Amino acid sequence: MAKKYKLLVYTNAVEGKEDDFNDWYQNTHLQQIVSIKSFVQAQRFRFTMNVVPGSPNPSRYMAIYDIETDDINASLGAMNELAASGRMPLPASMGQPIIGAVYEEFGEAVKAG
Repeated sequence: MAKKYKLLVYTNAVEGKEDDFNDWYQNTHLQQIVSIKSFVQAQRFRFTMNVVPGSPNPSRYMAIYDIETDDINASLGAMNELAASGRMPLPASMGQPIIGAVYEEFGEAVKAG
């Protein structure tokens, strides 16, 4: 049975290129990623506020990719191969650094009620 993972990617746009960045990310990049076997869903989020007083502001955007696979390294390798091949170039509107982390599902979801 495949394990479930979340890939979280934190990004920013280059100043003055926010519209280009968001258009590319939402209308091109997410589709490129979910076309990779085992990437089942992707969604973006925009930073709203810190909940811990005094903590630094994180990246302005976060994307969460749902991955279901028996081999997370192969899934990430396929993503990296797509990028290295030039078939998934990053736009000039993408700010640096790009921060990413993978989390394995651990524990059951708890729902209200």
